[in-house]
Amino acid sequence: MKTIAVIGAGTMGNGIAHTFAQSGFTVKLIDVSEKSLDKGMATIAANLDRMLAKGTITHEDVAKTITNIITYTDIKDGVVGVDLVIEAATENVELKLNIFKQLNEACSHNTILATNTSSISITQIGAVVAHPERVIGMHFMNPVPIMKLVEIIRGYNTSDEVTKIIMNLSEKLGKTPVEVNDYPGFVANRILMPMINEAIETLYNKVAGVYEIDTVMKLGMGHPMGPLQLADFIGLDVCLAILNVMYDGFKNPKYAPCPLLVNMVRAGKMGVKTGEGFYDYSESKKAEKIAKQFI
Repeated sequence: MKTIAVIGAGTMGNGIAHTFAQSGFTVKLIDVSEKSLDKGMATIAANLDRMLAKGTITHEDVAKTITNIITYTDIKDGVVGVDLVIEAATENVELKLNIFKQLNEACSHNTILATNTSSISITQIGAVVAHPERVIGMHFMNPVPIMKLVEIIRGYNTSDEVTKIIMNLSEKLGKTPVEVNDYPGFVANRILMPMINEAIETLYNKVAGVYEIDTVMKLGMGHPMGPLQLADFIGLDVCLAILNVMYDGFKNPKYAPCPLLVNMVRAGKMGVKTGEGFYDYSESKKAEKIAKQFI
């Protein structure tokens, strides 16, 4: 496996492209928006510069990584001759199903089709393509170039051979792959999102404030980030989408998103990406200033 395509140049997509390109793969980064591609490539360059400044890579590594990435705005052009496609578009089931229908038409039946979904059913996605045994989940963690974990999710029809190939490939990237089965939220988000949602409920019920909740979890439970800070980092819209998938999938009220989370997303307060969530990021990307509404 030498050439891969990544669909989506956002936070996860450009991180995945960066990681593969730095490991010597030819990467075709695909996004319908030229602006998004430019922004994604700028992010990769900035992240490489930070790694260079820390001495973890060389100038030659930077140049090779950038050279290994080719950008496309058309899926059909971008997937020609690739061994693996990783879809990293927005966490929206209809969007993902539409992309996989296009991949079914554009790709060889031997091409492995992976999705970076954090909650949507791999089995459901696989059902829209011929040979669903080649469809698998590769749930990378953010920031992709740094985080070691990759959740490898087997759909109902995913073959042993494809699973083995993707597990081995992840190890070649320097990652630690963990195989899990296809149920809503998989492992990471099935455990993480209820905790984040409960932290938001705790704030909503005025048990404690933003700082107090995050401090208890950091100092008391050894978490590097408090759950509210982490929610801001992930994106409150993403948290809401994942909780809705789990609520729909399990029909269990414990996964119902907190009304405060719903209202914040409706108001456009989605965390770091919008400049405000539980914290105010207008002056710094660090969670140092509590958002005005929670003071």
